[in-house]
Amino acid sequence: MPRRPGIVPGVAEDLPWLGPTAVLVPVKAFGEAKGRLAPALPPDRRAELSRQMAAAVVAAAGPLPVAVVCDDREVAAWARRHGALVVWEPGRGLNGAVEAGVDRLREVGVQRCVVAHADLPRAAGLAALARGEGISLVPDRLRDGTNVISVATTAGFRFSYGPGSFARHLAEARRLGVAVTIVEDPLLAFDVDWPADLDALR
Repeated sequence: MPRRPGIVPGVAEDLPWLGPTAVLVPVKAFGEAKGRLAPALPPDRRAELSRQMAAAVVAAAGPLPVAVVCDDREVAAWARRHGALVVWEPGRGLNGAVEAGVDRLREVGVQRCVVAHADLPRAAGLAALARGEGISLVPDRLRDGTNVISVATTAGFRFSYGPGSFARHLAEARRLGVAVTIVEDPLLAFDVDWPADLDALR
């Protein structure tokens, strides 16, 4: 039987029927993550920090099922060890990988998806965001980036991560004509991108 697109033998698997809600976590190869922390941390410590933060986000999803979208075999193996499913989407970039991941979850019965970045070391309570209607956005501390998005998998939402993404995601919700809720959550708003963030984390 032919496999679905995005399935690589030994790396990713056909997803089971997951139910109405799930959490999707895009995870970059640990060895390539958090390059902006290079002035403060050597490569091995950056990789370890990335693993720890991603583990915190996966744990914060409970009791919802979690899927990790990635294009790295080490990340895929790590995800399985942490009880997450794997969505294998190579060469798409962050926005393309997330959109493909949401599509895959819709195919297996997920009606609402909570997309959470993997660099939220204080993450908690992601499942609560799956209970809302419309689109929920959790901005970062500067209200510049978007750390978490809760959206219906059928909404056709166009993800636009990167600097200034919060404003773009607000505009996208308006384009769709969908009610948007801005969730000010200090735990989910705290991400780690720059050396100064490490001081706040400590």
